[in-house]
Amino acid sequence: MKAIAVDEDGTVLARARVPHALHTPTPGAFEHDIDRAWRADVLEALEQVSRGLDIAAVNVGAMIPSLGAVDGTGRAVGPGLLYGDHRGDRSPGTPAWEALRRASAGGDPAAEFGDWGELVAFLRWHARNTPGAAGFWPAQAVANHALTGRAAIDSTTATCALPLFNWTGWDADLAAELGVSTAALPDIVPGVRPIGRVRDGLAGAGAPVGGGTIDALGEQIVAGADEPGDVLVICGGTLITWAVAAQEAAVPGLWTVPHTVPGTFLVGGPSNAGGLFIDHVTRWLGGDAGDAPAHLPDDLPIWLPYLRGERTPLQRPDLQASMHDASLHHGAEHVRVAAFEATGFVVRRHLELAAPFGVRPRRIVATGGGVRSRVWMQCLADVTGLPVDVVAVPEGAALGSAFIARCSAGLESSLTDARRWARTSHRVEPDATRRDGTDRRYRRFLALSDAAVERLTDSPGIRSAGPPP
Repeated sequence: MKAIAVDEDGTVLARARVPHALHTPTPGAFEHDIDRAWRADVLEALEQVSRGLDIAAVNVGAMIPSLGAVDGTGRAVGPGLLYGDHRGDRSPGTPAWEALRRASAGGDPAAEFGDWGELVAFLRWHARNTPGAAGFWPAQAVANHALTGRAAIDSTTATCALPLFNWTGWDADLAAELGVSTAALPDIVPGVRPIGRVRDGLAGAGAPVGGGTIDALGEQIVAGADEPGDVLVICGGTLITWAVAAQEAAVPGLWTVPHTVPGTFLVGGPSNAGGLFIDHVTRWLGGDAGDAPAHLPDDLPIWLPYLRGERTPLQRPDLQASMHDASLHHGAEHVRVAAFEATGFVVRRHLELAAPFGVRPRRIVATGGGVRSRVWMQCLADVTGLPVDVVAVPEGAALGSAFIARCSAGLESSLTDARRWARTSHRVEPDATRRDGTDRRYRRFLALSDAAVERLTDSPGIRSAGPPP
């Protein structure tokens, strides 16, 4: 749980970082302890950053989708399920898929709802496996209830529940089919409207609280990647690539969503090749999170970084991580740098797939906790051949959430004004001497990835269209 307190100019006045664990009790499970990660740590982080300050407003950002089962006091009666957990399975033939099929009037759920529907599957599992639950809430709702006494989320976060969220509220018929009442779901508050005030006895008591936000949206609004040609790369637990485009583009394997900047779009999507993968490699090697060598080796093994399957562009939850082309002269240093390079391969593949649809990347704006790693940023520049502008505030999701808090308190008139908080600390240029090696390993990465998909599906993998012009 990361929290920051900022003034009206976006200057960070205080920081807090409260660690908690990810739980994988069985293969395919991916959970949080609701009472710790979504509740107690939120209050602890708020307490830490509020000391000596007059708090004007509060807002919480979190990943999507997530869903937990709680009792009448908002405390856990089941696990907090996170995106990618096997209980979110909605493949053809599963009960969740059947419910989604009926919600699409008997059509193809994949065609109508795309990547959505995971929360629907979570809800169906919870409804059948957590007896005594009074509510089924995502992380934002649990945190908001802890802060204000009201379980509520903002309408943007609610979109991850499509088609259970029907753009105006919860779909009562689908909820009933899943075995719950809409009364067990959190309130939905439009836009940046506040949901209440911080309860008495807590730090910041009386301050208005926003409905929350999606962590990636928080990162986006304060990163400054707002012009066509900009590429926002979020180096968090999840790796997210968003290329800014001047027109809507239907790129196979990728998402296209409206940017907060009118008239522009974001093309890309999330990958599991982020901090979660990097951290696991570090632990496997018995090392720490410190940076690797001053001079990067140019003879590296190749990782397929699919520790939890892959999201965009492959959409294969059954893929697994593997390392290739390792030799006797490779040591822990080579293996770890190769992990950073693999994240760059994933970003480059997103950009190459989007290139035939008019996406012309000129620079990367990197944000998220991973920007603290000099090696990660250098690998990102070297693999893509693009300069990387590193944001000044690594806690971009919290920074953007703080701006939304100001909107909820009536201190800002428009979400797009968050651009004035965008600042970079430095630029990382590609190392031209490494280009031949990274190109060669990237082509090998593509071949290995496609072969892995083909082994699972007996069908061709996604072929990249070649490097961006």
